Amino acid sequence: MNPAARLLVAASMAATLGLSSSSAAAARGTRVRPMTMTATAYCLRGVTADGGEARHGTVAADPRVLPLGSRIRIRGREIHGDYLVADRGAAVKGRRIDIFMPRCDQARRFGRQRVTVTVLHLNSPARTTR
Repeated sequence: MNPAARLLVAASMAATLGLSSSSAAAARGTRVRPMTMTATAYCLRGVTADGGEARHGTVAADPRVLPLGSRIRIRGREIHGDYLVADRGAAVKGRRIDIFMPRCDQARRFGRQRVTVTVLHLNSPARTTR
């Protein structure tokens, strides 16, 4: 696909999904600006929305903002690193993320923080039949 067609597809996908310009830029493979998000932490083990196990490096996010399978970099006061969006939480809406932590005391201590999120790879949004 030529670059102009890729740009058109990325822009139309962003307009259709209501994604930010940084998400559209990630979709077309260009440099993106970091976005500020509110992060909380969870420690419940189990199966994630993508079918895997909740483990270190797993993040729950609103699939309209960060589709499942997307890779992000998180920078915050007490946390930093690369994460995989593998889950979606019922209370995770908009620019909020929920970071898996292996111990519940870590998750409680983390509380709620503002973090900077940079999209490394924006996965294609899942299509629905609705």
